[in-house]
Amino acid sequence: MHTDRQRRQIAEEAARLLITRRETEYLRAKMRAARQICQGPLVPDELPSNAEILQYVEALADGGAEAILPLHSPVADNFDRFHFYAMLLEPLEKVIQNGEKHPEGDALYHSLQVFELARDRLPYDEDFLLAALLHDVGKAIDPRDHVAAGLAALDGFISPRTAWLIGHHSEANQLRRGTLGLRARKRLEANESFEELMHLSDCDREGRQRGMVVPDVEDALQYIRDLDAAHGD
Repeated sequence: MHTDRQRRQIAEEAARLLITRRETEYLRAKMRAARQICQGPLVPDELPSNAEILQYVEALADGGAEAILPLHSPVADNFDRFHFYAMLLEPLEKVIQNGEKHPEGDALYHSLQVFELARDRLPYDEDFLLAALLHDVGKAIDPRDHVAAGLAALDGFISPRTAWLIGHHSEANQLRRGTLGLRARKRLEANESFEELMHLSDCDREGRQRGMVVPDVEDALQYIRDLDAAHGD
């Protein structure tokens, strides 16, 4: 049986593996870390959750790199939010969705479709494009409440406007279906980004196509990175 200390050690080592790109999937990272740290059989229920590992990843990204990596590690020095976004997106490739609602397949392919459709609508709105790309990252963390899980993971790494769009995209989908209550609808309509929210809902519903050509994660993030650089100028 693994101790709490070993569980923390596994989570820390898995975070190192992810942040240094030696592993790109949470499951592979935690299993590799457990084999390095523990003796005896591995019991899945005793391994750290993705959310526990993500806490250590966030600590690194939030300036706490010395807790995981040496203070002057090149990895820590070069870490940026786009690298963090990629780490959250890549596990979505293993999230296979309901075939009736999502005939396109995995959640990463869906997210890239939504991004591409969003780019066609509002190609210069960085907040909107990030919301489109990242709206489902929580599905690889806690599929029971993927919106809350995604927002918790992204806290501090996205703008309040992007967070609002992600946080309300499910309600916008309900509004499109005619199942959202009047009060909730009025709250959405009162927000200055309501129009963009409805665009996100449309892209979410349309981004469920088989065979649609999409960019890869790196290209999608590079497009947003370039927008960010242009806005910074």
